[in-house]
Formats: sequence, structure tokens, C-alpha cells
Amino acid sequence: MKTDTIAAIATGLTEAGIGIIRISGQDAIEIADRVFCTKSGKRILMSVESHTLHYGYIVDDKEECPDKTNDLNNIENKSVIDEVMVAVMKAPHSYTAEDTVEINCHGGVLVMRKVLEVVLSHGARLAEPGEFTKRAFLNGRIDLSKAEAVMDVIYSRNEWALASSMSQLKGSLSEIVRKLRAEILYEIAFIESALDDPEHISLDGYQKRILEKLEEILSQIKKLIESADQGKMLKDGINTVIVGRPNVGKSSLMNLMVGEDRSIVTEIAGTTRDVLQESILLHGISLNLKDTAGIRSTEDFVERIGVEKALHLAQDADLLLYMVDSSSLLDENDDKILHFIQPEKTLILFHKSDLAPLVKEEDIYNRLGNRKVKIIRTSVVDHTGMEELENAIEEMFFHGKIKINNEITITNIRHKDLLERAYEDLQMVKESALNGMPEDFYSIDLMSAYEELGEIIGEEVGEDLVNEIFSRFCIGK
Repeated sequence: MKTDTIAAIATGLTEAGIGIIRISGQDAIEIADRVFCTKSGKRILMSVESHTLHYGYIVDDKEECPDKTNDLNNIENKSVIDEVMVAVMKAPHSYTAEDTVEINCHGGVLVMRKVLEVVLSHGARLAEPGEFTKRAFLNGRIDLSKAEAVMDVIYSRNEWALASSMSQLKGSLSEIVRKLRAEILYEIAFIESALDDPEHISLDGYQKRILEKLEEILSQIKKLIESADQGKMLKDGINTVIVGRPNVGKSSLMNLMVGEDRSIVTEIAGTTRDVLQESILLHGISLNLKDTAGIRSTEDFVERIGVEKALHLAQDADLLLYMVDSSSLLDENDDKILHFIQPEKTLILFHKSDLAPLVKEEDIYNRLGNRKVKIIRTSVVDHTGMEELENAIEEMFFHGKIKINNEITITNIRHKDLLERAYEDLQMVKESALNGMPEDFYSIDLMSAYEELGEIIGEEVGEDLVNEIFSRFCIGK
């Protein structure tokens, strides 16, 4: 592990009111002391207490502070870079568990870069992406699942994803994983002890006991795995595709949901030829909305590509919004759409409901072979059905109410994969017990499950994986 002192701009590199340059490592305070002067012209950081805040100037002067002054404007010394507040946090009570200094300067891009440059010139090196959080992990302040939750918090796209990420950052997932590992480790130790000392530790009746314990552990892991689909949608958004024949109002609906004229709307069939994408929030839920080309048979080469792309996106969508022009009869293009839709992930919108209806719900059900699907009457003219549509989406994906609170939701694909592998290992133990295999067979798969779960929190993880995970972080975090 590297123990040198690192520094980086911790805030966005854009114009803002405040910018923060973070320094961490064994020489962090000494380096900061070389570039910081109080208003009275003193270098004090080496002697201050932890978790204190100090007002002064950043100076590019290796020898002395500027002359004492009561007004920054009166300082003529060219070495003064900015007026700042400096926070000092001593190890181990800091984000990285190392000595850490945060320089709060003005948030201009030039001034932040100048402050960072002078810090680097006095002995620090530029931090790698995610290196501050990586050091927090390697120094034992946070485990790997908490470190990954830090990035999830930063990139949260809605309040539910943020709540889930904060829950994991506070240790909800770590706690249950450590509990499961402790229970598995107890069984491994019991088996090994019984095999080493059969005269004092008996395995009589152990098969029944291990099966009961396995059912309990498997149930908890299965619940976590099943939460992953909801977690993915909470984190990344619901992949939503709008389909329908030309001129049914897809682009108008897209514009209404987005709240601006994102799609071109004309009465000319085939106006939309490519996929238009936009992310929106609906009742706090992220929708990755895609407006597609109208589905119809066409000789136009470009439009045909758009139609094929629409059909492909519809197959992979989490949610399909199939729009029907309820003021005109269904045609062969509607039949083509109804042939491939999956009712369980589809909402059918009887659009243009402000006009006299020519399509009935029975017309849809008959073509679907009486398979049920939710039908909502909508109109962009008077906004009919918009609230019902929002409620239907929430009901479809989150049973009418998104529950984060005390429930753990898996949002990380790496965690899901490891949980699935651990689940398979424990199923192997269960099969061995049911088939009357010797107890030493149990230990092999129990240990494998123990290690898989350990990878989630970083207790059984290689350096390459750690480096790969933290390389996804931004510099300064």
C-alpha cells in the first residue's frame, strides 16, 4: 500500500462559490503548513488540534509568509494565491484514516488549479481516481461494499436510489453479510473440530441441524438476490420504450412527459426515424424514456432501419408503452405490435381519448388471446390519464409503494453475482446433507460460500479487483 501524501481537487472542476483541495497522507499537515499563512502572518498548522478550521491565505513562498496585514487587498506580495479556510483532521479520525487537510478556496477553475499546483510543488503527488476512498478501505475505515456505496451516492439519480445507497454506506449490507459469514464459519469450525476430536464432539444428528441452518441462510440470501432487479431499476432507471404505428401520438406523449418539445411532432407519418432518449423523474422513479419510429411496413430504407431498431428496443425494455390511436380502427401494423408484446411488462395507452372512440378493450384482448394487460385512456390535449399512467408504473414495478426504509436492496451487479455464487455453494451443501455424504464434503462448499460473501465486503478480494473498482471513481474522491 502506498503511504505517500496525495492531493486533488475534491469538488467539481467548474465555476462555483467554493472549491476544495484535499490532501491526505503522513505529510499532509506539514505540506499544508508550508503553503498556508494566517492573517497575522504565521504558520500554525503543525501545532493545531484535530478537527479545527483556520482562516488565512495560500501562498507560493517556500521561505516566509507575506507581511502581516488586516486586509487581503493590501498584500502586495505576489506569492499570495487565495484567501482560504483550512480544515485539519488528524489520523485516524478522518475520511482516509490518515492525516488529512482540506483547503476551502474560492471556486474558480484557475484558482483551484493554482492552489493544487502549489500543494503538489511542496511534496504531495496527484491522487489517482478513487484513491482517497481506496485508502479509507485499505486502512480499515470502511469495507468494500461501503466504498462502492460512496460512488452510488454520488451518482444517485433519484431519492430512492440515494436512500438505498445511504443505507449501504451506513453498513446495512455489510452487517447482514458479516452475520451470514459468522454463521457459516461456525458450521465449518464445528465440523472440523468434530472430525479432529470425535471422542468429545459428536456429529450425531448434525445432518438435521445443518439442513435447518441452511434453510435459514438460503432464505436470507435469496431475498437479497430477488431485490436486485428492483435495485437495478432504482439505481439505473426503468428502461421505457414507447411504440406504436405512425402518427398515434408517441412523440407528443414524449414531449408531455419530458416537459419540453424534445421530439418533432408533425402530421407526416414517419417523422421519427431514429430513437430519441430522455431521462425523467416520475413520482421519484427514474424513467429512461425512448421515443421510437412508428412501426409500419415501409420502402424507405432509413425509416425501415428505425422500425427495426424500435422492435429490438421493445424486446429488451423493462417497460413498454404501446400507444393505440383509439379514434381509428386497428390495422395490420397494430397486429404486428400485438404479436410481439409481453403483457406483463406492457401498458397500453388508448391515446386521443378526447376524440370519438373506435377501438374497444375487447379488440385488444381478442388479439392477445385474452391475455390481460393494463389499458389506460390518455390524451395530450387535456392531459387525460397522465396521473393514472404514473400510478400504474409505480404499481407495476414497486407494488404501489417503493420500500427502502429497513429493507436492503442490492444495487450492485458484483454483489448480486457473488450472492448467487454463494447461494449455489450452499445448495451443494444441502444436497450433500440430503444424500448422506460425509461431513467433510460440507466444509468444502461452506468455505467457498464463506469466501464468496467475503468478496462483497472486501475480506476475500485480490489487489487487481480492488484497483479495478476504485479506478471507476473520480479523482478527488
